[in-house]
Amino acid sequence: MALISYDDTDSAAFAATRELPPASLDRWRHAVHHHLRLRTTTTLLDLGAGTGAWASAFTEWFGVRVVAVEPAASMRDRCAHRPLLAGDATALPLRDSSVDAAWLSTMVHHIPDLDAAARELRRVLRPGAPVLIRSPFPGRHQRIGLFHWFPEAVRVLRTYPDLARVRTAFAAAGFPVSSVEPVAQTTATSLADFARRLDRQAHTPLQLISDAEYEAGVARLRAAAPHVTGPVVDHLDLLVLR
Repeated sequence: MALISYDDTDSAAFAATRELPPASLDRWRHAVHHHLRLRTTTTLLDLGAGTGAWASAFTEWFGVRVVAVEPAASMRDRCAHRPLLAGDATALPLRDSSVDAAWLSTMVHHIPDLDAAARELRRVLRPGAPVLIRSPFPGRHQRIGLFHWFPEAVRVLRTYPDLARVRTAFAAAGFPVSSVEPVAQTTATSLADFARRLDRQAHTPLQLISDAEYEAGVARLRAAAPHVTGPVVDHLDLLVLR
């Protein structure tokens, strides 16, 4: 099962606070574009699509067919993108060799059996098609602001699969080649905006620390916010496997 349940409260918080502004999405557009072999018939899988922001973005950017797959009913209820299918990473409701690329955004840590998921993606992807994983990885969190203000959340991050674990699982499933690069994104226009919009229910690492640890982080954040200028820029990794 996933690290958190994504009930209605979690999904509402995610929809309200986790979708990035268009300028940040554009940086990801440039990062992923050269990994895709785009044609008019391209089909892209958005696995763990959540509220559908990425599925909609890929459709707008590239004019391709995006199939969104999301296991949580509460997330699907808030997703306007179509087609939208119920399913999870270990049992995809897709035909063999029917997909030209797969996008997994901040969800790989929720997969209960990474090896089975890698094999399932190998089944539905056409030969040579890439898996693109956007994620924080253990040991590579230093440029993600959330972990600066809530250092106790690093303890949760250490339970996520690291780069070596993900690469090993996918190599065994038939994805022997991989690359990784950090991608900058403007998460908030200012630290004050970040503090104002922060919702614990929207962030798995914050849900899994103690109430006292969370309140201490909020206090640090609110005390610093009036004195820090400029946007909040985070760097998440893009791991590409073929």
